[in-house]
Formats: sequence, structure tokens, C-alpha cells
Amino acid sequence: MSNQPIQNKNEGAYMSVMRGLRELDLRGPCVPSDLVLIGDHAFPLAMNSRGQVLMAASLYGRGRIVVLGHEGYLTAFPALVENALTWLRGDGSDNLSVGVHENIKAVADKISKSSFQANVVGAFSDNLGVGVYVTDAYSLGADVKDLVAFLKAGGGVLIAGQAWNWAANHPTENTLLQFEGNKVSGVAGIYFSKRYGEVECLPVYPQIPSSWMARVIGKDFEDDLEFLLEGVSEFDLQGGAVPSELLVHGPLAFPIGTTGDGRAFLAGAYYGQGRVIVVTHEGFLGHETLAPFWKNAIHWLDEGRQGVVGIAPNHALEVLRKSGLQCEKTDFRKDLSVFVCTAYSDHHAEEIRDFVAEGGGLLIGGHAWYWAQTHPGQNELTDFPGNKILNTMGLSLLRATIGGGIYKAPVPSQAIKDAYHFRHLLHRFAGHVTQGEELTEQEEKFLTKLGQDCVNYLQLKAHDCSSYTQVVSTLTDIVMKSDMPQVCESSPVKSPKDHLLLSVAAHVYKICPDPDALLPSLIKDNPLMPVVYNHKIQIDANTAGREEWISTGLYLSPGMKTYISIPAEIVNKGWKIQIGCQTDHLQSEVLKRAPCVHERFPIISEMMQVWNLWGGLIYLVAPLNTQVEGLKVTVQMAVPAPYYKSGVTTAADWLLLRTAPSPWAELEFDNIILTVPSDVVRSLDRPDQLAAHWDEIMRGIADLASIPHKFPRKERFVTDVQISHGWMHAGYPIMTHKSTAAELVSIEHARSEGLWGPIHELGHNQQRGCWEFPSHTTECTCNLWSVYVHEEVLGINRAQAHPCMTLENRNRRAEDYAKNGKKLSNWHMWVALETYMQLQDKFGWDAFKKVFAAYHKMSNFPSDNDGKMNLYAETFSQTVGMNLAGFFKAWGWPIQTVTEEKLSNLPPWTDHPMVQYD
Repeated sequence: MSNQPIQNKNEGAYMSVMRGLRELDLRGPCVPSDLVLIGDHAFPLAMNSRGQVLMAASLYGRGRIVVLGHEGYLTAFPALVENALTWLRGDGSDNLSVGVHENIKAVADKISKSSFQANVVGAFSDNLGVGVYVTDAYSLGADVKDLVAFLKAGGGVLIAGQAWNWAANHPTENTLLQFEGNKVSGVAGIYFSKRYGEVECLPVYPQIPSSWMARVIGKDFEDDLEFLLEGVSEFDLQGGAVPSELLVHGPLAFPIGTTGDGRAFLAGAYYGQGRVIVVTHEGFLGHETLAPFWKNAIHWLDEGRQGVVGIAPNHALEVLRKSGLQCEKTDFRKDLSVFVCTAYSDHHAEEIRDFVAEGGGLLIGGHAWYWAQTHPGQNELTDFPGNKILNTMGLSLLRATIGGGIYKAPVPSQAIKDAYHFRHLLHRFAGHVTQGEELTEQEEKFLTKLGQDCVNYLQLKAHDCSSYTQVVSTLTDIVMKSDMPQVCESSPVKSPKDHLLLSVAAHVYKICPDPDALLPSLIKDNPLMPVVYNHKIQIDANTAGREEWISTGLYLSPGMKTYISIPAEIVNKGWKIQIGCQTDHLQSEVLKRAPCVHERFPIISEMMQVWNLWGGLIYLVAPLNTQVEGLKVTVQMAVPAPYYKSGVTTAADWLLLRTAPSPWAELEFDNIILTVPSDVVRSLDRPDQLAAHWDEIMRGIADLASIPHKFPRKERFVTDVQISHGWMHAGYPIMTHKSTAAELVSIEHARSEGLWGPIHELGHNQQRGCWEFPSHTTECTCNLWSVYVHEEVLGINRAQAHPCMTLENRNRRAEDYAKNGKKLSNWHMWVALETYMQLQDKFGWDAFKKVFAAYHKMSNFPSDNDGKMNLYAETFSQTVGMNLAGFFKAWGWPIQTVTEEKLSNLPPWTDHPMVQYD
């Protein structure tokens, strides 16, 4: 992983065509068309100060094309034309023959003065034997198909003209599809539009020009929506199908069906000479209630050809036949007019893209959320099969889902004005940040969504695509010119604008060409810290069914890069490097830190460069089922952290280490690792005593759970300024607020006040589905560990450990529960805990240890609560040698006759505490 500027592979082509040119003086009689660019391969050659593209180039198949926004440019810029011909001829071709259409034969004279041989022809034909064909945009006639085939097979095409005059004379026709020149250039993703381009003297830039002002929507889609929504007032997405959200990002892509908050589930796009419609669950293709829409959609895709509609998914056939067009069940064929398929195969991806580019219609249905869930670590935007077809068309399926329901169809005239469109709002936001343009109330409302869409869009990683680099440069501009919120506990972020900036900053930093130039705009206060060089770390790992973080005791400050040298044994084996320990993703309206502040890098080479905009402790992440010992990793440069490891760090080492400059410290004991702000350990004199204290607590956790004292994976506590939910939450790591850090490292506090919360979370990590009855016991059985550890390890009586555990409160809860009819709907958390406490009062902790041990030996557990509760009642009864069926029934448990029969030979517990309420 390198942080070198990512080179767009079209830069070389741009430099070839613009070689030796300092400026293009476009002032003069020619009024060019503004060109619209889509797809992966089209890029601008000349862009005016308003962001209008007046000259562009692209690739299609094996061939190349250059498009000039006015035919006058063919003679006005001979050096440019000569460069273009050289590039169009292709690398390694020695064919110097150029075909020139007779309507522009003046160009032939200029070409003949170069090394090329010009042949003036009346029309294009296959047997001209030329390497490049030059034409204006009006003289293509019947040559279109042959010219596209020539381009696709490796030929070069230079085409020039403007479409505004044609559009004025053909007001009802679709310029993108019907204007002669677009029938060739559009296939390669460049369209002559009906808008005038403003002329000026343009400097020739050293790289492909881009501007946040560039037009981001290439067409007004009102007429398309009117056609598609004829007779359609709503979209019925009811039923079990869960659709994905769709990111609509291309200049010629537009939403058709959206939720109230602007998330799309149905959209269309122009691509080349063809069209596409995407619905985000294939099941909807067969929905009777959507039949009127599908009829319109098929006709819109067929464009009046009355051709064959090939349908791959069986269930769609009946409904789509109602379109009145000829529908047949078939896999992809080139002779179809429209192809209907699902998004789960990219088997014909390239052929399908070419089919649409050359005029075909595509209707595709499918969701990406299930694929994303079942392919962890993969990027659904680039790796999901459907997106390999759709991304270049300006549409991408996301892992986010949309709820079922009935959604209103948009009003076409309103939709154009009010609808959320990613590229348009980004353009408006850039104007707001860079030029103070006011946003409408509606636009303000959509800013949070825009932030999420920017993050998703950047995952496309389409660095060779000019519209992608355009977005990256727009976002870089936004980030550099806005006052980046310096979020922290004392300066939280609340506004949608600041939310957007925080979400996007780290992603832009990761992929912009010059991250170092961006850093001071993002992080204002970033003091230099002392570092250590070539620090060696020994790696030992023995992971069972779960991944494990290995601490390094090192920290990277915000934006700081380092190289890590990795032993060959763990390269491409699922290992990762992680920077940052706070792994919660925040979705709160008020943020005290950025939503995501950690980074992970898959280890794919023996030398890795890593960094994190927000900085963080450095970890190696060992994948599950991995065993390595004594491997050495070297970190080239990093900031030392206060890091204590039992059995490794000596008392003398610690006195020095505790002053290390990193803001985060780690204390690694036998079974637990505490990650806390360094301030709380600066005065910790005896970490060995704290280690003994936590070792005793962890032994207590293990004893109650009836598991070995050595945990299969050490537990981790990580403190943070803000976490995703609750005051603390369980998991790996257990997350808790920064303010609890001092309690975690104080023996005195633990022995006097207790640690109910932290032990409760450690208890959560011991819960097992086989004896858990969600949602009743989710927040209850974890407290068994809280009570046990406080009484047996810390010497604090349960009534002192938590106010809810006084005898008075316990008795009142049991009584209220009984009086209210012993309904299981009321049996949760503290009420449920009383059931277990009554068992503990009678049978002691030993009974619980034996019950948990018995479960370790069992398999094939029931999956429903009723079955699990009966198994628990039976297991506890057998363990203590007493029939507890009556006791559990008194608590309202659904004890079955078969369970009572199994336990009938044991003496019943007749004087249990609930008898008094019978």
C-alpha cells in the first residue's frame, strides 16, 4: 500500500494530444457545443473557466476517439490536430493513411503538410485501409454502424462539430441520441450537447483539467420521467423483499423511485447510444402492481425499435409480456433490443456494456446487501457482480437497505427541481463553500445523505475515470476551503455541514493526489512528537475462532506515515495492520470525534506503508485459526506509547515508559488489556499490583463461567470520547467512555466503590445463546458476573455493589411481578435477575458453575426460548438434585409436562421464595 499520488492512466494520452501547446485561443467566430462526458474512459482536453468541456477524448473497444466542440477547430489548431492523429493512430501502428470526409477537405491540405497521408472520401467504408478517420459531426449518414465497428476494432476517429444549431431546428428530438455526431461519439461516452460553450483563451494545463464548476447533470430528464411515469402514481414495494439503496452518480443517470429522504431504489441512465433501468430487488420485476411501470420502462428502453426483449429471470416473464413487445426467455444475445437480467452475475459484463453503448436497452434487478454481508472485507462497489456492469453507467448498488412500503412516484416537473441528485448537490455544496452561495432548506436537509454518498462514491476507486477524479478534486477543494471542524469533547459538531466534512475528510485524505498538502487544513493542532526508529516487535499468536489484535506499544500521530516490514510467513494470509483502537462507527447527531477514526490495511506485501488521518495506536490483527511464534516485525518510525506488558516490562522500564508521548496508553495483563488516555497512567507507580488485581478479577470471571483461567483471547477495554451506544458496550473491544478510565486503573476505587459497569460488560462477553433467553435476559444474566466478582473477589456485598440489589428492592420487584400476573413480558433485566438470585441464595455459586460446566458438554440446543427455558430448568434441577419445575413455573416460565415428568423422581423444592405469592 503506497501513498504515492495515484496516476490516472489517461494522463499520458492527454499529454500526447496537448504536447507542445501552451494555450488554445478559442475566441473567434466558432461557437462550440458544451460536451457531456460519461463512463470510465472519456476525459476533457479543453475546459473553460466555467467548467464547460469544449474538447475531449475517449477509448472504445481497442480504438480511440477525439471530439472537438466545433468543426472550425479542425483547421484553427493544426498542431493539436497533428498530435491527435498521432495518438489516434495508436501505439505501434505504422499506418499513416488518414481518411477525411469531403465536407471538410480543407483539413486534408493541412494534414498533408505533416507526415500523414490524407485521402478525401465521400463516405466511410471498411475498405478504406486508413488508420484514422476524420469527419465533421453532420456527415455520418449510413456510416454510423461501420464507423463504430472500425473504432471498436482499433481504429482512430477525429470528429468535430456542434449540436446547438441542430437542436434548435429539432426541438422535439433527443439531442443525445438523435444528433448525428452523438451516434458515434456517444458510444465512447462523449456527447455534443445543445448548450453553447463559452469561449476564451484557455491555458493548456499540465494535467487533465478539472473544476468543481463542471456541469454535473448532462440532461433535463423531465421528458424521460413523463414517459416512464405515465399512469404510475406510486411504487408498491410491500412484501418480504428487501431492496438495496442505489447510488445515482453519473451525469446522465437519474432517480425514478425514491424514499422521502431521497434514497433511490429505482433509477435510469443513458449510456452511449442505449439506456438502462435498475431496480434494487429482482423480485419487483415480477410484481403485478408494478406492471404499468414495467410496460413504460420496456418501451423506453426499446426506443421504438419494436425489437425482441430477452428475459433471463423466469419470474419476470409474465409481467413484462404485458408491455406488448415480443418477450422471450433467453440468456444474453447481441441481437436483442432489450435485455432483462439480475445483478448477480458479471458473466457477460463487457458484452452487456457494449450492447447498451451501441444502442441496446438494459433492465437489471438485484440488491447488494446480502452479497456485502456474505463477502466481509470486500468492497461491494467494485467487487459486487452487478456493479461491474453498472458503475460506468453512473449507477451503483449499495449495502444499505430500503424498507418495504408504498412510495409516491415523483411529479416529473417537480422532480427535476426538488429531487436529490448526488452530483448536483455536491456541485451546489462546493459553490456554497468556495463562493458563499446560499443552499436551500431542502438542500440543507440532504447534506447528511450527501456525506454518506461521498464516502460510498469514493469507494469506487476509479482513478482512471475523469468524472471520479473530478469529484475527488471537488471534495479536495471543499475540504481545503472550508473551515474544517476541529472536533473534540469541548468542541462537538452538530451542523449537517460539519457532519459532512468530518465524514468525508478521512476518505479524501486517503485518495487525493497530495495528502500532505491537505493535512494542515484538516488537523490544525498537530504537534511534532519524539519518535523511535526501526522498532522491532515480536509476534506470537494462537487464535482460535476469532481474530485478535496484537499491541505494538507504538502510536502514529495524525497523518504520520510509516513503513512496516513484515515477515513473509504472514503476507497474504488474512493479517491486517490497524491504526487506531477506537473502532466504533458513530451515527450520532452530536459528534465529539469523527464518525470513524481507525484504518485497516490488509497485509499484502513484506513492506507496507500505513497511516491514519486521525492517528492512533498501531496493531497487527491476527486472523482466526492462526498460529505463529517468535516472528519479528519492524516499524520504521513511530511515537512510543506508555505500554506495560505483564512478565515483559520491568519496574524500571515502566518508570521511563509511562512518560512516553503518545496520548493513548495500554496495560496488557494476563487476560485483559486496558487502553486508556495516557494521563491516567502517568502517575501509576506499581502496574504489577494493578496486574495482580485484574488477574484476580479475570480468574473470578473464568471461575463462574467454568472455563480455564487462561482466556482463549485476552479481553480488551478501550476508552473513547464517544461510543456508538450506551455508557459502555460489550464486544471486542469492550468500549467505554473516557471518564471511566481512571476507575479501571485504580485498585482502591475497585475495592471500595466497585466496578459494576465494567464487570457487567465482561459478563456480556460470557453469555451463551444456549442458556440465554433474549430479550428477557440480555441485560440480566451478565449481572451474575457483576454480583459474583464483587462478592467473591472485591469483597463488596451485592447490596453495596448496586442500589438495585438491596434486599428491599429485590423483594419489591418479585412481589410486583407476581401481583401483575407473572407475565414473561415483564420478566426482564432486574426482575429476571431476581429469579437467578433466589437460586443463588438457596444453592450457592457452586450450582451455577456446575450448570455452566454441564452446558459446555452439551450440543444440539433448542433455538427457541421455550425450549431453552425447559432445558435450563431441567439442567439446574439435575445439577442440584432437586425438582425446580414448580419454582420456574411460579416465575411464569413455560415449563412443559414432559420436563415435569423428567424431573418427577427428584424431591421438589416446596418452600421456594415465590410460594408466598401463590
